[in-house]
Amino acid sequence: MFQNPIPIRLKQARANSGITQKQLGILIGMDENSASGRMNHYEKGRHIPDIATLKKIANELNVPLNYFFCEDEITAELAIEISKLDTEKKLILIQELKGPSK
Repeated sequence: MFQNPIPIRLKQARANSGITQKQLGILIGMDENSASGRMNHYEKGRHIPDIATLKKIANELNVPLNYFFCEDEITAELAIEISKLDTEKKLILIQELKGPSK
């Protein structure tokens, strides 16, 4: 059975940042009175944030947007580490992963 990775990744990234649901909600522009509840609903999977909200969350938590869509821990960690590379290093990594040209 498929489990939506967004709530899992959201909770992990927020916990790793050391901020509360309410703090994160406020930081991305939610009303102070509803921020905690809305973020809780996102983390529980009751609601899924739209892509614009998810991008704000990603920016605030310093993770790439694609991190939220990773289905396993290794891929999620790779997404974070790859996002830290400059363009030149990303291109080198692509070439290394593809292996020698034929």
